[in-house]
Amino acid sequence: MVRKRPVRRHPAGAVTAPAAPGRLNYGGRVTLISDPDVWVQALATAGLPPMRARGDLGGDFRAELAGGALGAVRLAELIAPGGACFRDEAGVRAGDHGFCQIYLGIAGQSRMEQDGRTAQLGTADLVVIDPALPLEVTTTRAHFLTLLVPEHLLGVEPGDLTRLRGRRIAGDVGAGALLASLARAAVRSGGDLGAEEASRSGVAIAELTTAVLAAQLPRGRRSPDETLRAGVRAFVATRLRQPDLNPASIAAAHHISVRRLHQLFREEPFTVAALIRHSRLERCRADLAAPEYRGQSVAVVAARWGFTDPAHFSRLFKAEYGLTASEARRPDQGAAPISK
Repeated sequence: MVRKRPVRRHPAGAVTAPAAPGRLNYGGRVTLISDPDVWVQALATAGLPPMRARGDLGGDFRAELAGGALGAVRLAELIAPGGACFRDEAGVRAGDHGFCQIYLGIAGQSRMEQDGRTAQLGTADLVVIDPALPLEVTTTRAHFLTLLVPEHLLGVEPGDLTRLRGRRIAGDVGAGALLASLARAAVRSGGDLGAEEASRSGVAIAELTTAVLAAQLPRGRRSPDETLRAGVRAFVATRLRQPDLNPASIAAAHHISVRRLHQLFREEPFTVAALIRHSRLERCRADLAAPEYRGQSVAVVAARWGFTDPAHFSRLFKAEYGLTASEARRPDQGAAPISK
């Protein structure tokens, strides 16, 4: 007797089923989509920037999607139908600002146009995209992996991210190949990760993304101050959980004086202390919106990211976001977690 694979159908064109041969081959579950409007909804549910089909695709729309989040890092693997799609100004969401998006080609050919730049994306190619800007994509039926990494987790200057936008990067060698392998493995085995493992894995992906991007910058173009400043940002991003993270400890780790450290950030949007505070608040906001942390108190979430005084944290959070930490715990916020 042949047992049929279980299929759970959702209204309006989406079907969730175990991956079949020739599709996204996961041990977990993959969303199969046959309606362009449902595709937009599925991207939003996965925490990904919206894209809409351009023109009538008729009844030939077939797409697949699997993904979620590793801490503050969003990632997904998807198969998209051939054709043209776009994101215009009206489609840009406030929550997509402050992220760097990476597309990694697994199969198929694509052309991505953003901000006057065009990148041809083939198998094993990577391209840097700003998810908060309009985007035009023309593609054959293609298989992608995509990452959204908060910019504050990257040891790369904002100006360098702008310069790298729209540039094709080889993803079959060096750090690019490692990033593609790690990110794909994260999607495939995400169901085996607990919340703490998922968060640490997200930091590892951010660090590897930094290595990929930094390798594309001309050697010697950066000043010593820019190099040191990028190193400080990466140092801060990976140590936000440490309550004693402060300008003095950062300066000591980099063998410079506190005064020199403050001089490095004198012309930056954030002072060193403000960078630590803002980065911690961002991680708290992400955790508060994540379903896997729903059973934890606000104080526990705050303490995980270095805020030892709950009352002080509450004041900072309200001042930063205009709502209380409890109000930030809305069920519809955040991407689906990759966790147990």
